[in-house]
Amino acid sequence: MITVTGLDELRTMAGRDLGHSSWLEVTQERVDAFAEATGDHQWIHVDVQRAQAGPFGGTIAHGYLTLSLVIPFFAEILQVDGVKMGVNYGLDKVRFPSPVRVGSKIRLAARIAGIEEVARRCLQVTLDFTVQIEGVDKPACVAQPIYRYYA
Repeated sequence: MITVTGLDELRTMAGRDLGHSSWLEVTQERVDAFAEATGDHQWIHVDVQRAQAGPFGGTIAHGYLTLSLVIPFFAEILQVDGVKMGVNYGLDKVRFPSPVRVGSKIRLAARIAGIEEVARRCLQVTLDFTVQIEGVDKPACVAQPIYRYYA
């Protein structure tokens, strides 16, 4: 984990590769819980028998489940101390190039794409996130989230 203290130190991080999180196995139980929480019960996610004969050879995680996992992954990668708060400001781009088969392991790789001052004592940090699948060349998800940190 990388820890920075305050906005001045955070400013120096533009362009920096932040490394990656630990691996996490995507289980059917997690996929089913996400389906319950969101109401998205499409068979490619929750019907194990039908999905085995489907295009992916088994069930796959919801794209938005994969995206939601960047939150705990990112907490493993970067900690910003000495600020009043940090907030998720949104996303500029999200793509899901490769499906995440249940039983696969995924992790987050992160880089700070840019930092700009948007208000007095507020930095906007744009990141490049790539969710990698162990043993698969294409990423599960690429996203460009934006966070704001206030001093």
